[in-house]
Amino acid sequence: MPAKLQDYPGILATPAQFHELADAYRDAALLLLAAGQRRKPLTRAPFRLSAIQAIELYFNAHLLAHGHDPAQIRKRQHDLGARTELAAAAGLKLRQKTTEHLKSLHRNREYLVTRYGPELASQTSQINRLTATLDEVSRKVGASFQKAAAGSNIAKKCGD
Repeated sequence: MPAKLQDYPGILATPAQFHELADAYRDAALLLLAAGQRRKPLTRAPFRLSAIQAIELYFNAHLLAHGHDPAQIRKRQHDLGARTELAAAAGLKLRQKTTEHLKSLHRNREYLVTRYGPELASQTSQINRLTATLDEVSRKVGASFQKAAAGSNIAKKCGD
């Protein structure tokens, strides 16, 4: 059934579509990172916003792929701490440092600060930490998708 404009955006999206969108935001974030300037935190805000969005989309892809209901995921809003816990329960294994950083992104309201708080830009997490978090989430969600695809290919071959 095709989505209609009055449907909630993403309600019918597949995990693969969310993963592809996350990859696009990650790629954009990395381009924006190169445009930022040292010691000018506001020039890094576009990177931050895109990186946080990519991370959220990677979690959406992982959670949907593991049977979570889109409405339940959406109820988490931009709470990366809650999404991290759900993703871990669904088998995503992140380093402790990454898990703590994801929880701090929510605790410190970095998504909101990045969008609406230019006066607080210097109080956000370090760029290298956000870059490392984005990289790890991207790699590990991507690996889980590759494993799932390989498993479905094996199942198809065994069924033939």
